[in-house]
Amino acid sequence: MNDRRNTPRRVAVVGGGISGLAAAHRLIELDPSCNLTLLEAGSRLGGALWTIHEEGFQVEQGVDNFITTLPWGVDLCRRLGLEDQLVQTSPEYRQTFVARAGRLHKLPDGFLMMAPTRIWPLALTPLLSLRGKLRCGLEYFLPPRGDDADESMASFVRRRLGREAYERLVEPLVGAVYAADLEKLSVNATLSRFRQMEREQGSLIRAMRRQMAARRQGQTQSGARFSMFVTLRRGLSSLVEAIAGGLPQGSVRLKSAVERIELEGDRWRVLLATPGRTAVRPAPVPQSHAEAFQAVIFAAPAHVGARALGAVDAEMAAMLGTIEHSSTAVLTFGYRREQIAHPLDGMGIVVPAAERSPILACSLSSRKYVHRAPEGKVLLRVFVGGARFPELAAMDEAELRPRVLGELAALLGIRGEPIYSRIARWPNSMPQYHVGHQQLIARIAARAAALPNFELCGNAYHGVGIPDCIHGGRQAAERLLAACG
Repeated sequence: MNDRRNTPRRVAVVGGGISGLAAAHRLIELDPSCNLTLLEAGSRLGGALWTIHEEGFQVEQGVDNFITTLPWGVDLCRRLGLEDQLVQTSPEYRQTFVARAGRLHKLPDGFLMMAPTRIWPLALTPLLSLRGKLRCGLEYFLPPRGDDADESMASFVRRRLGREAYERLVEPLVGAVYAADLEKLSVNATLSRFRQMEREQGSLIRAMRRQMAARRQGQTQSGARFSMFVTLRRGLSSLVEAIAGGLPQGSVRLKSAVERIELEGDRWRVLLATPGRTAVRPAPVPQSHAEAFQAVIFAAPAHVGARALGAVDAEMAAMLGTIEHSSTAVLTFGYRREQIAHPLDGMGIVVPAAERSPILACSLSSRKYVHRAPEGKVLLRVFVGGARFPELAAMDEAELRPRVLGELAALLGIRGEPIYSRIARWPNSMPQYHVGHQQLIARIAARAAALPNFELCGNAYHGVGIPDCIHGGRQAAERLLAACG
C-alpha cells in the first residue's frame, strides 16, 4: 500500500464506539508509527459505554457489563492494565426474576437462556403450567431437525420446548438481550450453540446437563477466575478512557461526522460534514472538510455506512441499509432501601411480552454490583422500547416516566418517588439479526474484501456484545495491516 517505506501509513477509523476504539488500539499496538485518525460523529467516545457519577450513584447509561465466556473483553482489560479493576457480580444475588400476572418469580435454577440444566427446579416453578412443564421435559426425547437451515428463535424454541416455555421463559430472556422480535431473530446468528447442541446430541437438555457437569469438574480442578459477567470498578467509561489515552497525540476527533467516503484509485477520500475537533491531547485542526487516507476501517453503525459508502459500492451500501435497528431507552432510578418492599435478592427482572407491560427488563444495578449505590440506597435501571414497543423509546419523558414508575412500583412494592432519576435514549442502536443474517453478512463481507485497504467492523455483523465488538475491531486492524504488507 505504501511505496515510501519511511512514510507512516495514514489510516482512518470511522466510528468511536468500542469497535472503532478496539481497531484503533490494535493498529497502534501492531504498528506504533501508524498515522491514525479516529473520527467520531458525537461529542464523546465509547458509544453505548458511558458511565456517569451523580449524587453518589454510578450510572451506566448504556451497557453495564460484559460476558467472560468470550475472552476478548477480559483480554483487552489485561492489555490495558485494567485487570485488577474487574468486578464480579455479587454471588448472593446471581438470580433473575420473571414477571407473571404482575408478580415476580425466580427463574428456575439452571435454566440458561433457552434450556434447563436441572429438571427439579423446572418441575416446581410457578411460571409454567403442568402441561407446559411436561411439554418442556419432552424435549429430551424429540429427534433433532435434520438440516442446518436457519430459523427464527421463536420457531426453534417452540419446536424444542413448546409454546409455553417460549412465551414465559425464553422470549423475555432473549428478547431483553437483543431488543428483538423473536419471530424474526435468527437462531443461527445469535445463539447458534443451541442449534449445534441439537445437531450433535439430539437434545438441548441432554447437551446442557453434560456441559454443566464438565464445567463443574473443570472449575473444581482449576478454579473459576471470573463470574459469567464482569464490569470495571470505575465504570465502563474507564475502558474507553484507557484506550483513548493510549492513542497517538491528536489522533481522535469528536464532532466529525463522515458524510461520504470515496475511492480515488487506491486512495480514500473522507468527506466530513463538519470540521474536525481534536479530542485527545489537542493538536491543530485541519480546515478542509475532505481528507485523504491510504486505508479505512469503517466501524460506524451499518445504517451510517448505507449512506456514506454508496459512492464506493452501491450494492454493499444497499445491503447495509437492509439491516434493521431497534431503539431503546434506559430509565435509571435511585431509591432509599426502605422505600422498596421486595427483598431484592436477585440481579434483574425480565418481563414477557404476554404481560403487556411497558418494561422489557429491569436491572437491580446496585445488587448486581454493590459499589453502584451509596449505603442504604438502591439503583434500578429499566429498559423500554426495542422491537416490542418501539414507540416507547421515543416517548416524551413526562408521559413515559409515570407509566414505568407505576409498573415498577407494582412489581417491587415501591413507596414514594425516586430520589434520583435519569433517562438515556439509544435510537437505532441495536442491529436486528433476522433470519438469513449470516448469509447477508457473508455477501457484505465479500464486497468489502474486494475494496483495497478497507475493513468493516461493528455490532451489526458478528455479535452485539462488548467482547464480540472488541474482537471484530481487532480482527479488522489485523487484516488491514496484513494486506498492507
